[in-house]
Amino acid sequence: MTADEDKRDAPEDGREDRSEADGSERDQAAEQSGEAQGEQRAAGEGHAVPGEDAAEIAAVAEDAPLEALQEAEEAGVETTAPEPPTVAPGGEGHAVPTEEAMEIAAVTEDAPLEALEEAEDRAAEQAAASEEEPEEDAAPRVKPSVPGADLEVDIVPEGVDPLGRGESYEDPYAIEGETDQAEENAGPEQQEEETLTEPISTAAIDLGSGARYRATGKRKTAIARVTLRPGTGTYLVNGRALEDHFPRLTLQRNIRQPLETVGYQERMDVVARLHGGGISAQAGALRHGVSRALLEADPNLRGELKRRGFLTRDPRVKERKKAGLKKARKRPQFSKR
Repeated sequence: MTADEDKRDAPEDGREDRSEADGSERDQAAEQSGEAQGEQRAAGEGHAVPGEDAAEIAAVAEDAPLEALQEAEEAGVETTAPEPPTVAPGGEGHAVPTEEAMEIAAVTEDAPLEALEEAEDRAAEQAAASEEEPEEDAAPRVKPSVPGADLEVDIVPEGVDPLGRGESYEDPYAIEGETDQAEENAGPEQQEEETLTEPISTAAIDLGSGARYRATGKRKTAIARVTLRPGTGTYLVNGRALEDHFPRLTLQRNIRQPLETVGYQERMDVVARLHGGGISAQAGALRHGVSRALLEADPNLRGELKRRGFLTRDPRVKERKKAGLKKARKRPQFSKR
C-alpha cells in the first residue's frame, strides 16, 4: 500500500471508532435514567418526584399569604386571618361542608317528596268535591232540526196585498186635501196631458139620415179612403170588421182615438177602403182619414184635433237603399286583407 492509501483509510477507521464510542455512551445514559425512574416510582408509589425548581415555586406560593398578612399588619391595616378549612378526621384531606350548605342540600333532597305530597293532597280534595256534588243526568242528544221547519207557509192569494196596505184607514178629508194640493203642484205639461185625454165638448156634427163625410188619410205608402155616417160605432174596413183586419189591440186603440176624442164613438159608423203599405201603415192612414173626415163634419174642431196631433201627416218613411251598401246605412263587413 502507498502512503496516500494509508491516509485515506485512517479517517475512516477513526469515524468507526467514534460511532462505537457514542453508541456505548447512549446505552449507559439510558440505563441510568431507567434506574432513576424506577427508584422514583418505588419511592413515590407511581407519582413523579418534582424537581428542585418546582419545589421552590410551591414554597413561595405557600408563603405568599403569610407575607401579605405581615405587610398589612406593619402598614396598620386591620385584617382577619383566614380560617383554615376544616378537615374531617380520617377524611384524607377533604373539606367539611358548612351549615348553610347542609341546609341547602337538605332542601333540595326534600323537594321531590314535598311536590309528590302536594299532588296527592290535591287529588284527594278533588275526589271529595266530586263525591259531594250530585251527578247530573246527561241530557240525551237531540237530532238537529231542519232550519225553518217550524215556520208556517204564507200563501198570498192573487189580487191581495201581502202587506195589507189596502186595509189601512184612509181619511176622506185628507184625500181631498191631497188631491187639491196635487192639482196645485201639477205643472203645465201634466195639466195639458189631462186636457188632451178629455173629450171635446164643443163638437157639433149634423147626424142627419143622409149625412156623409168623406176624407183621405195617408201614412208611408198606405192610402185610406174614409167615409163617416150616422150609426152605432161599427168599423168596416175592406168589407171586414176592425178586429179582423187589425188583430193588434194597440192598432185598434189608435184608430178609435179621433172619434173617442170628439165623443161620437157610439153615434157614427166608419167605412174605409185601404190599399198599400203594411198593417201599421194602414192603421196610421185610417186614423188620419177619420180625423180629416171629422174636420169636414165640423171645421171648428180643427184646433183641438191639431193640438192632439191627429191632423198631422206622419212624414216618416223608409230611407232608400244606397249603392255599395246592403241597406240604407248598413255597410258590408270591412276586411283589411
